[in-house]
Amino acid sequence: MKGIYQTEFHFPNQTGFYRGKVRDVYYIADKYLLMLATDRLSAFDVVMPSPIPYKGQVLNEIAWYFLKKTEDLVPNWTLAMPDPNITLGISCRPLEVEMVVRGYLAGHAWRTYKAGTRILCGVPLPEGLKENDALPHPIITPSTKAKVGHDEDISREEILRRGIVTESQYAQMEAYAISLYKRGQNMARERGLILVDTKYEFGWHDGQVYLIDEIHTPDSSRYFYLDGYKERQAAGIKQKQLSKEFVREWLIENNFMGKEGQQIPAMSDDFIASISARYIALYEIITGQKFIPQNYEDASSRIAQHALKTIEKLP
Repeated sequence: MKGIYQTEFHFPNQTGFYRGKVRDVYYIADKYLLMLATDRLSAFDVVMPSPIPYKGQVLNEIAWYFLKKTEDLVPNWTLAMPDPNITLGISCRPLEVEMVVRGYLAGHAWRTYKAGTRILCGVPLPEGLKENDALPHPIITPSTKAKVGHDEDISREEILRRGIVTESQYAQMEAYAISLYKRGQNMARERGLILVDTKYEFGWHDGQVYLIDEIHTPDSSRYFYLDGYKERQAAGIKQKQLSKEFVREWLIENNFMGKEGQQIPAMSDDFIASISARYIALYEIITGQKFIPQNYEDASSRIAQHALKTIEKLP
C-alpha cells in the first residue's frame, strides 16, 4: 500500500541525520532540526514492515495543533510547519527520560498490575483496581529513552542517582508534564474523549527545559471515548478507544510482543486500512477539523520543495 516509509534527503547546511522509529530527523547548521513524520508504525518498540497511509501527516498535524495550544504552559521547540509531514524547530539537547503520565490503569501499567506488581517506577498503586479504572490522581512513571530496543521503566530516584538529569531539571519536567496532561485532559473532554495516558519528551536549550517531539498524538497517547465510559467500566467490558493499543492487542493475539525470536505477523491490506482510518478519526475528533489527505504522487518532491524554501529563510 502507499505510504512514506523512509526518506533520504540532503539539504543545504545539513549537519546530521537521525532515523527514529517513526521520524526522519535532519539537522541543519547545528542549530535547527527538520523533523519529518513518516508513515512507519512502531509497536513494542519495533518498527512494523508496512507503512500506514496518512499516519505521518496525522501525527505531524496533531502534534503541531497541541504544541501551539500549550505554548503558554511550556516553551517548545517548534518554529514552522512548512509541509503536512514536516515540522522545523530548534535543535535541543534531549534529556534522556520520557515522562509518562497516567490518569488511568491501562496498557503497560495494567499488564504490570495484573502480574501482581503494586509499585510502578517507584509509585505505589492502590489495591483493588480493575483495568481502565481512574487512578486517585495522575502519576508519572518515567522510562529511559532508548535509541535502540526497548525503553525501560525507571524511578525518579534512580534517574537522579544515575545523573541522567539534574534534580532541578527533573522537577521542571515533572511540573510541565502534569500541567500539560491536565490541559490535554480538558481539551480531550471538550471533544468527548478521555486522555488516559501520554508521554512527553524534553530537551535543554539556552539554559532551560523545552518540550520537544510530539504531544497528545495517537502514537504518544491513549484516548477513551467519554460517552459510556462509566457504564462500560461498571459492566466490566472493554473501553471504546482511539489509540494504537488495538494494534498492540492484535500483535499479542498473533504471538508478538517485540521479544527476541518472535516474528512480526503480516498485516493484511484491510487491517492496514483500518489502522489508517483510526488515525484519521482521532485527528478529526480531537481537532474538530476535517482531515485533508495529501496526494502521495510526487510526495518526495513536494516535501523537498517545501523544506528547501523554509531552510533558505533561516538566519
